[in-house]
Amino acid sequence: MSQSVFEALVDPHRRRLLELVAERERSAGELAAEFGISRPAVSRHLRVLREAGLVSRRGDAQRRLYRLDPAPLGEITGWIEHTRDNWARRLDALERHLDDLGSEDT
Repeated sequence: MSQSVFEALVDPHRRRLLELVAERERSAGELAAEFGISRPAVSRHLRVLREAGLVSRRGDAQRRLYRLDPAPLGEITGWIEHTRDNWARRLDALERHLDDLGSEDT
C-alpha cells in the first residue's frame, strides 16, 4: 500500500467521497457533481483513495464506477482500539491517584 489510509483520510473531500461510495457504487461524474471543486480535483482525490486501497473502480462502458473497499479500514479500527485502551488505562490511573489524594486529606 503506497498511500497510508490515515494520510488518505486527512482531507475532508476524501472522507466525503468515501461516505458516498460506502452508500453505493457511483460514477466519477456522479461523485464530482457532489462537490464545488473541479472534476480533475475529484479525480485526484479518488486516485489517493484508490492508492490507499479504500476504493476500487471498474469500467462500465464509458463510465468508471467507484465502490468502497472496507478492508483497509481495519488499520484505523486497530489504531482506535489501541488508543482507546491506552487512554482508558491512563484515566483509570488518574482516577485512582485523585482518590488517593482525596483520602489523604481526610
